Amino acid sequence: MSDQHHAPTSRSKPPPPGEEEASAVLKLGEFNDVDTLTLSEASLVINALMTKRRKDRKDRNETDVLNKTLDYLDAFARFKQKENVEAVERLLSARKELTKFERAQIGSLCCDSADECKTLIPSLADKIDDENLQELLDEMAKLMST
Repeated sequence: MSDQHHAPTSRSKPPPPGEEEASAVLKLGEFNDVDTLTLSEASLVINALMTKRRKDRKDRNETDVLNKTLDYLDAFARFKQKENVEAVERLLSARKELTKFERAQIGSLCCDSADECKTLIPSLADKIDDENLQELLDEMAKLMST
């Protein structure tokens, strides 16, 4: 075995995993009260920023990661029109019993049924009954089709 010395890496070592967990009880650590965007909202924000940068001819910072992120958001954002994204945000924001994280997950996943939604987002189980959740999902579905 030879004693090799390696050049320092350009990135620091990632912090060890914390207590973050998104299950029946949300443990989001430092991200607990952070504003959370749906995929559709993130798509709107990033595309608007990129449009402004291109208009101002400041697009030299477009990286492969940014372009892949935009491709991902374009593929998975369920609401494409700004008016619909804003309407979904209003629907979700009215549900004060839900955390910002839960509202963003509901708005990104766009489940067909309350049961599916509660299966994918277990922390919803005791926060909203199936009837109210289904009503919310149905209202969101109407906005997807327009």
